[in-house]
Amino acid sequence: MKSEENTNINSAESLHFEKITWDNLDAIINLHVTKEQRDFVASNKDSFVHAFIRMTAEGKQVFPFGIYKGKKPVGFIMITYDVGEDDGEEPSAEWFLRNSYFIWRFMIDKRYQGNGYGREAMQLALEFIRTFPAGEAKYCWLSYEPTNERARKLYLSFGFEEHPEHYEEGYEMPAILTL
Repeated sequence: MKSEENTNINSAESLHFEKITWDNLDAIINLHVTKEQRDFVASNKDSFVHAFIRMTAEGKQVFPFGIYKGKKPVGFIMITYDVGEDDGEEPSAEWFLRNSYFIWRFMIDKRYQGNGYGREAMQLALEFIRTFPAGEAKYCWLSYEPTNERARKLYLSFGFEEHPEHYEEGYEMPAILTL
């Protein structure tokens, strides 16, 4: 059953990404997944801290966006580039990490799930990544909890391929898409 707030979103308004600013920061921080999904994704507040460290301490590029339906924030996505380091050894067990895009965080608020926003947002994310805003890349990857079947189905439907050979017990399953 959809909440009344959910039905107030004009379906004619397109889903889009907005940069995080002082004006929308609190609204994005206050988006949450269901209680059952809390172990699947870090909070948006924690994600901003992680992005800050990645940018300042590691010098990496990070792209955090609010996912909006019209003027209403419905989710959050964070993409980063070049998360791996070239250790000079070939072939690397983590070949997909170097010079690649990583969908680091992705969530749709619990009030707006089940409306196709996740699928539409993933399409937008891949369109953004394919503009290579931080540099050329051959791969895009993401990871998810193995018990998160809903996310698994979504990612596989976009052509991501699981790589269980890189999975370690207690960690997330990596899935890789050739761009």
